[in-house]
Amino acid sequence: MATFVYDGDCAFCSTCARFIERRIPTSAAVVAWQHSDLDALGLTVDEAETAVQWISSRRRAAGPDAIAELLVDAGSFWRPAGWVLRLPPVRALAWPVYRWVARNRHRLPGGTAACALPQAERDRTAARPERSPH
Repeated sequence: MATFVYDGDCAFCSTCARFIERRIPTSAAVVAWQHSDLDALGLTVDEAETAVQWISSRRRAAGPDAIAELLVDAGSFWRPAGWVLRLPPVRALAWPVYRWVARNRHRLPGGTAACALPQAERDRTAARPERSPH
């Protein structure tokens, strides 16, 4: 079984996770990293705080790559959206957008001060090169 990990301390992230649970029929467990066994998932706190994560027996992915995996897994009309998100030109645009959202999630609807990444994390996220964990 796959696991989709998000930041449960962030109201914006929690709102998105509730949307996934209600509207996207994924087979993955959608869990806050604060309520999961990161060691068993093979994740560090830094990875979990930096981006959503997709962990399955076949694939690991972070950020928009993790979202693409979730959408493909969901099937139905969500699957094509996941395929599109995997396309290199879309993926190349998705990462900067994802990093911007991560740095500004406290300003987005549903966001609170608890959603803000620490300044050091915002700086590290902004400087982090794109990487594909798969």
